[in-house]
Amino acid sequence: MLCACSKPNNELRLTITKGILSAGVEIGYPPMEYYDNDGITPAGFDIELTKALAEKLGLQIKFIDTAWEGILAGLDAGRYDIALNITILPGRQENYNFTKSYIESSITIIALKNRAFKIEKPEHIADKRAAYQGNTTAQYFAEKLLAQGLEFSSFSYDKIKNCFDDLSLKRLDLIIVDNIAAYEYTGRENSIFEIVWQGPSDEHIGIALKKGNDALTMALNEALDELFEDGAIQEISMRIFNRNMY
Repeated sequence: MLCACSKPNNELRLTITKGILSAGVEIGYPPMEYYDNDGITPAGFDIELTKALAEKLGLQIKFIDTAWEGILAGLDAGRYDIALNITILPGRQENYNFTKSYIESSITIIALKNRAFKIEKPEHIADKRAAYQGNTTAQYFAEKLLAQGLEFSSFSYDKIKNCFDDLSLKRLDLIIVDNIAAYEYTGRENSIFEIVWQGPSDEHIGIALKKGNDALTMALNEALDELFEDGAIQEISMRIFNRNMY
């Protein structure tokens, strides 16, 4: 999906294809990225942010819908220039370049409002059925609890939507997910879900690039600084999240 942005700069050659910034993204994680009502047009915070970054760089933007579990491997294979919505972790930084963080998040636990049990802290998920999207920090959080000796049934899903679908059908007891997606699902009108626990905002999300792509990393960081300074990121945040996430 190609979006023509203004100020084309044919002298800038930091990308795989001249004049085009290609972005790998899992378009199925609202409100960060999802398909609009037409089922074709990408929408969400990351989509709007990346369009703004491409415009700053004088590039067109091409979004490549990619399964989450293979999104970083796509960088290695040269399928796209950048991968969106990636939590910056030390292990990942060893293998990939990262931009500055553009949003922070925290781990939450989601349950049904009409549940018959109490969950007020992570230890209360003992003996419960917990779901998360695979290869995310939610999975790492669940694995840490299991390693500490807390016993519960854990289920890995390829899409966060499927977690919420199964929770609504009571096939699960709870979901572990970041607060950004949690706000989206619990904030909907007549939502049957609620946040029962939220951890500290200690997760930093950025854009990942192939290791050694320093020129594009630097250009994106400069563009991010400009978007923060001129208030564009804050405006996108209010429009998408209905709150300032910074």
